Amino acid sequence: MNPDNINLLFDMAGRNVKVAMDLLPSALSGFVFQDSKKNEVGIHSGHNIMYDWTYSNFGNPEFMNLYKKAKKGQWDSDDLAWDTDVDPFNFELPIFPERLQPMYGHPSYNKLDNREKGKLMHSTMSWLLSNFLHGEQGALYAAAMTVEATPWMGAKYYGSTQVMDEARHVEVFHKYLDKKLNKLYSVNDNLFVIIHALTSSAEWDIKFLGMQIMIEGLALGAFGLMYKVTREPLLKELLKNVISDEARHVHYGVEALRDYYTKEVSDQKRRDREDWAFEVSKLLRDRFLFLELYEENFHHAMKKEEWVKMVVDSEIMSEFRRTLFSRLIPNLKAIGLLSDRIKPKYEELGLLRYENGTAADRLTLNELLAA
Repeated sequence: MNPDNINLLFDMAGRNVKVAMDLLPSALSGFVFQDSKKNEVGIHSGHNIMYDWTYSNFGNPEFMNLYKKAKKGQWDSDDLAWDTDVDPFNFELPIFPERLQPMYGHPSYNKLDNREKGKLMHSTMSWLLSNFLHGEQGALYAAAMTVEATPWMGAKYYGSTQVMDEARHVEVFHKYLDKKLNKLYSVNDNLFVIIHALTSSAEWDIKFLGMQIMIEGLALGAFGLMYKVTREPLLKELLKNVISDEARHVHYGVEALRDYYTKEVSDQKRRDREDWAFEVSKLLRDRFLFLELYEENFHHAMKKEEWVKMVVDSEIMSEFRRTLFSRLIPNLKAIGLLSDRIKPKYEELGLLRYENGTAADRLTLNELLAA
């Protein structure tokens, strides 16, 4: 086990023992037993399946509004221009700008010839899109669980459309990786731990918080950044369609949790959820360290500590932090999980600066694409 992950668990326990114990089985599965590296893994979920035989408790009226929008917003993945010629080694029409390569400007990068730089860019894009794909698979299963576990019939109606959305997202990202990049990486350990935690939780609101607010909110930012910088037309159109779906998903999470956390739960449970969201924010912040690329290409050329510092200080990480957390922090505030008690912890991570941004559920598609 990585010593950093041992320290992470001890630090977590020092902040909130209950949250640490809730996340411990997931951390053991991902960090210790390396279940994320297995081709298949089964995760037991203990949530209740909520039936309503009266079909009368539709919950927040916004659920049905989202349901109507989702029915009209469905798109067919087969309509994308899959015959587009994609060359991941082409720096004239790049999938991703060279300057956003995490190693860009480093002496080890400058020593590479154009073929080697192209190979590294291909690996970088394959790694990013692979983990987008794995996150979408997690979203597919979490969306199906929220249909079962939510107490509101309106939320069940809308949630069923999200299951379809997520299946389509898994399909298109896998097809792009398989047909255009021909390279697939295993799921990142940090992402696996988060997916494991929300999948295995028996609490319905944890599934909403973990997926709809945390992972989907961050995905919305990441997809938006990639949409803005890519010059590859097939990927750009794919991302535009995915972003239109993700905006609804985040809105759904905010609507489902806002009143619940601010009006219905005890102060202690709200504090526990604040701490849970903070720990997951740390895992998500450290998700994009490209350690798999380090092990694959540069473990012999530099120490791991040097690689991590280089990535953390890189332009791509600066952009990811801005786009990812400028969505997440306002969303946490919107659902009542950014109290004065928890704010100093986000300040230590350098994330509180995004507090007064616009929550993702309040942005139009054009604003999301332009952000």
